[in-house]
Amino acid sequence: MSDDGRTLVIVDGANVVGSVPDGWWRDRHGAAVRLRDALAPYATSGLPGLPGPVELVLVVEGAARGVASVAGVRVESAPGSGDDLIAGLAAGVAPDRDCVVVTADRGLRRRVEAYGSRCVGPRTVRP
Repeated sequence: MSDDGRTLVIVDGANVVGSVPDGWWRDRHGAAVRLRDALAPYATSGLPGLPGPVELVLVVEGAARGVASVAGVRVESAPGSGDDLIAGLAAGVAPDRDCVVVTADRGLRRRVEAYGSRCVGPRTVRP
């Protein structure tokens, strides 16, 4: 994980993909690829209220595992629970570094906020 001063943005892939009923369940891997590609511009431009550049990490799980990283978006495949990997990433962030987690999952929000992370909803990256 980089510690170059950029805000770390961790995206809960399953939660963000699942926030739009567009048939994602028929091709979970493809849906994760489309999300990854849609996230890439945010690496330089930043998110609403969060100027870029940012470090983007997309966490995928289950059938979406194996999605490759691309310029601007590092993809992490969770060996088990995506929530556990996201919480672990948030826990490892230096205290003086900003971390934002993109998820609507209330339980995950509580977990990562305990480590000092801020949370934003899926609409932040998927209007």
